[in-house]
Amino acid sequence: MKKLLSYLLTPLHYIAFTFFLLIFHPLQWIAFRFFGYKAHKLVVDLLNVCLVSSYYLLGNSVSFINRNDLPQNRSIIFIANHQSLYDIPPLIWFLRKYHAKFISKIELTKGIPSISYNLKHGGGANINRKDARQALTELAKLGSRMKENRWSAVIFPEGTRSKDGVIRSFQSAGVATLLKKCPEALLVPIVIRNSWKMVRFGTFPLGDFLKLQFEVLQPIEPEQQPAEILVKQAEKLIREAS
Repeated sequence: MKKLLSYLLTPLHYIAFTFFLLIFHPLQWIAFRFFGYKAHKLVVDLLNVCLVSSYYLLGNSVSFINRNDLPQNRSIIFIANHQSLYDIPPLIWFLRKYHAKFISKIELTKGIPSISYNLKHGGGANINRKDARQALTELAKLGSRMKENRWSAVIFPEGTRSKDGVIRSFQSAGVATLLKKCPEALLVPIVIRNSWKMVRFGTFPLGDFLKLQFEVLQPIEPEQQPAEILVKQAEKLIREAS
């Protein structure tokens, strides 16, 4: 019965999700072209809270738990497990005051209303997974922008989404590159729960009546420790909290 209901609710979600992408695409273009970064970021923030609202059409809820007093005048590297593309809009919205930028596949910079435009102009890193040199160069550029603007970044060290919610081993290369350019950045783990269940049947139907949770865990001071050790600390915290 529950899966049957999801067949009825999923089209409503997709209609709303697509509507927001189409509406906000020209708004992004206007904001960026005529008013610059701040206006563009505001539009992107509003886009993503609207995208999050479309989750509720499936009967799902989204909660963000942060018991830490994180600095707003310091770059932060948010390290999270990755369960689905539905991780992204809540993170953009709830981390908006930290100017969190994402590391994305370069293929996503074309053909997707709103999303592709933001990836091109939002300040994140768009990497070619088949070209390690290009990927490291883009990460280094992001690290430099973080240092210059006191921006933050979100990184998924698993390298790919977990289709069953089981956390994969974290890789440290991305964090190491960011820290090389922005060594003063604070590391903050985030555990994501239940997002994978939205796509456990694939793209149709989507999971319904789920409680998606995003919880900020204890920050980690780099203190010039090797990135491998820092990432393992973050992985341990995330595994214990998952």
